[in-house]
Amino acid sequence: MRENVNPPRLAAPLADAAGITFDLDDTLVSYRRSPGEVLAGAFDAVGVDPVFPVEAYYDRFAEFNDRTDSMAELRAECFAALCEERGRDSDLGRAVARAFAEERDHTNVTWLPGARDLLDALDEHGTPYAVVTNGPPDAQAAKSRSVGLDERAAEVVFAGHDAPAKPDPRAFDAGLSALGVLASDAVHVGDSPESDAAGALAAGMEAVVVGDRDPLPGGAIRVSSLRALRRGDTGHRDAS
Repeated sequence: MRENVNPPRLAAPLADAAGITFDLDDTLVSYRRSPGEVLAGAFDAVGVDPVFPVEAYYDRFAEFNDRTDSMAELRAECFAALCEERGRDSDLGRAVARAFAEERDHTNVTWLPGARDLLDALDEHGTPYAVVTNGPPDAQAAKSRSVGLDERAAEVVFAGHDAPAKPDPRAFDAGLSALGVLASDAVHVGDSPESDAAGALAAGMEAVVVGDRDPLPGGAIRVSSLRALRRGDTGHRDAS
């Protein structure tokens, strides 16, 4: 086979990395229907006005991820607690969770801009990568399979189940172990300054935050999209 004399250009810090770990949701893929849309549909299906905003679900997700084994159980317990805290019956929350599950299709996800091209570039460059994602294995595995990511990545680590949830450094250690690389030679790419960047930095990796969420941890790099990691535009490094 002829050697590729013009390998795809990767921007720093990916260009020199021995291995890469990626977050999944809102980094590589996203739902075609937002959680807010699905939650609104679930309240409609149950026949009640919204009891809590989708942001309350986001805020409590990690808490319930650590104590449940499936997405259905996570939502049931989380929604029950959110309703009870607002003076409504916990059974209403469980009913909304069931309606949410009927509305939500975990395979209905799409690649985010630049994601497939970046993975293609890493494959051609010979750089191995793994996924480290918070969330129940049933939902996260369905997303990975639907875009073929499970066959491309060296490993999909279900943090909160295979290892403690991000930002615990042990979640990143699990990804590094699958890649067989040292933290000092690896980079993590994700959209969350807290669970992705701060956790990766604590594990001894370099960290790239995709998007504009703040605050950016000191030492992390921000890019506007995954496309920037191929163009050579790596945004800025926080100097604090």
